[in-house]
Amino acid sequence: MAERTTRQQRTDERRRRILAAARERADADGWSAVTTRHLADAIGFTQPVLYSHFPGGKSEIMSAVALEGFVELTRRCRAALGPEPARRTVEAVAVAYLDFGRDHPAVYEAMFHEPIDARFAEEDTPSELRAGFDTLAEAIGDVDRGAATEVFWSALHGIGLLERAGRMRPDDRALRVAELGVRFAPGSPAASGSGAGHGDGSP
Repeated sequence: MAERTTRQQRTDERRRRILAAARERADADGWSAVTTRHLADAIGFTQPVLYSHFPGGKSEIMSAVALEGFVELTRRCRAALGPEPARRTVEAVAVAYLDFGRDHPAVYEAMFHEPIDARFAEEDTPSELRAGFDTLAEAIGDVDRGAATEVFWSALHGIGLLERAGRMRPDDRALRVAELGVRFAPGSPAASGSGAGHGDGSP
């Protein structure tokens, strides 16, 4: 039993090192620069050892980074939730979401732009994705977890992309967040509608 535990700890540590190296390289040079050869060299493993942990190679590594990202994004947004849905809660969650995308651009790209083996808004949507969507729904009081949450998420996603592309004035972030609070706080037209659509797997 002790030997098995030690072996599992060693396996877990290797996986963490591989994922950390992938994130570091992607943050610096983009996902196109991430290769199994580079990762193996970066952490002192052979490529066969790397594939023993991630048989799917780069695509599996990217998927693992993305799922970790959903967990972290959900944790940040949930920590920003207030005791009840309100304008301040919407604004706090919006800031948490936008800050995550700014702080971890490569992870965010893996989550939402790169092809990963995860289905959004389907019966088999991973729990990590569902939890993130449910947190956004809770922030705006969308009990139906429907279109209102999808629109809120879309607004956050679009703002984040435009900010990182330098297409929005950085000094106006607070104004944009305030607009989200006005439009998506419970009782506003955007948040109070029942909303059509599944809305059960994003982000």
